[in-house]
Amino acid sequence: MLATAWFAVAATAAGSHAGGHGHDESAIGQPGEVARVSRTVQVDMADTMRFTPAKVTVKRGETIRFVVKNSGQLKHEFVLGKTKDLKEHYEVMKKFPEMEHAEPNMVTVAPGQTGEVIWQFTKAGPVDFACLHPGHYDAGMKGSIKVAPAK
Repeated sequence: MLATAWFAVAATAAGSHAGGHGHDESAIGQPGEVARVSRTVQVDMADTMRFTPAKVTVKRGETIRFVVKNSGQLKHEFVLGKTKDLKEHYEVMKKFPEMEHAEPNMVTVAPGQTGEVIWQFTKAGPVDFACLHPGHYDAGMKGSIKVAPAK
């Protein structure tokens, strides 16, 4: 019964695509194809509630492989999105802290492990990333991506 209620609430928060929580992928790009990866960006997540690097620059049209390492002792995640969407998703995560995701714009990484996100940035402008585990976002675990116009 409790599991059914949880799924009903999670489904209500899911948005327009499977588990999406309303994220507008088209505003930040689209899932990338491995064959089109133009470069790899290494990202470290630490229990200091920081990403290294916290700022990344890419070009519009580029497909980036983010290799995300969790060097801490806590579970962390790397989620791409617009600030508004990330804040909305964070509010849901505070209510359901054990929620797991299987979306192309995010990866949850256990302590000492590595995950990846392959993403194509189709529009110039800002894109953000964050860890949405309860307390992490509020502690400053977020970063920014500048998507520069293609030359």
